[in-house]
Order: sequence, then structure tokens, then C-alpha cells
Amino acid sequence: MTGNERDDGKEQTASDDSTAGRPKLAEQRDINEVYQPAEDSKLLADAVVEQVETGLVVDVGTGSGYVARRLQAETDASVVGTDINPAACEQAADEGVPVVCGNLLDPVQAGSADVVCCNPPYLPTPPEQEWDDRMERALSGGEDGRAVIEPLLDDLDRALASTGVAYLLLSSLTGPDTVRERAAAAGFETATVAEQSHPFETLYVFELTPRR
Repeated sequence: MTGNERDDGKEQTASDDSTAGRPKLAEQRDINEVYQPAEDSKLLADAVVEQVETGLVVDVGTGSGYVARRLQAETDASVVGTDINPAACEQAADEGVPVVCGNLLDPVQAGSADVVCCNPPYLPTPPEQEWDDRMERALSGGEDGRAVIEPLLDDLDRALASTGVAYLLLSSLTGPDTVRERAAAAGFETATVAEQSHPFETLYVFELTPRR
């Protein structure tokens, strides 16, 4: 996907003379702080809404609150969002999503979540192309695309109830087989419940079920 854009503007970071070297995404989408819904958001929301009926759902990295709002509208679940970005928490709260500002699952009490869902930042980004701003943190998954995914998997078993399940949005750019192996090492069985092809990547929704 290097040097190319997806229709939603979510792209690998690249220099652009028109923005003094800053990533092009923020200019193209006219947003500076909060990631807005795109096809990855919709794919995750569609999958989770189809699988979930009730219980407590934690939408990790809720961003604008799109996935959480879909769950509120289309299921009987109780939904709460978490996000490390205060601007995202404010926007989601303005949309009626109960939200806690914090990193990943840190705000979640042990064993309390029936469902965890997450559309993490997953774009592989070389260190020299990283920018220390909120939109970059919403997009960049570090050098291998898994900088957020791996700590999420490490804490997932703690946060989930005994019968809990998780749904994770992934890209083919992120090494899905490696994520499966990491999930297995963390005690989870993995199934693909949704898939969508794009010119430069394929998006997946993984269902993660604890082996208990």
C-alpha cells in the first residue's frame, strides 16, 4: 500500500511537500485529532452487530464512537468505549457513548467484559515516518503494524468474562498469521468472521475465543 491511498484516505504515512512533510491523511480528510468512520469501521461494526445480542461490550479505541453507536442502536447490549485520545472521548460522549479515557483495556475491571471489540491502528509505519500527533497514533501500528494489537492481546484474557469473546479488525498488512500465533500464545482460538478485499490490502475481523 506504500505510496497509494484507499478510498477512505487511510494510507501509510508519506511525506507531502504541500503539508511541509506531514502525513497527507489529515489534510485529505480534514481531520486532525479523531479517526472518523471508514470501511474498516463499518466492517467491524457489521460483524459485531451480527454476533452480539446482549451483555457488556467494550469498544476499545472507540474514536468517533461509530462502532459503539451501531451496537447501541442495533443490539440490546450495554456499550462503553475507551480511548487514549481525549478528543475522541469527547466526540464519542457527544454522540451518546459512555466513554472512559484510558489506554486500551486499562480502564476495564477484570472479568467484566462480555465482548471486546477493537479497530486498532494497524498501518505499518517506519520510525522515520512517525509523527507525534493524535491522528498518527490513531493510524500507525508501529514498524510491523502490531504495536497496539500485541499489548491488547496480552491483556484480553484479564478483561473478558469467563464466557467472553473479542472481535479484532486486522489488515493483511499486519501479518494475520502472526496475529493468530500471538493470540494462540495468549490462550485464544481464532476464527475469521468477516473479510473484505481492497486494492492494496484485505481487511479481516477475527473472533477470539478463550481456550478455557
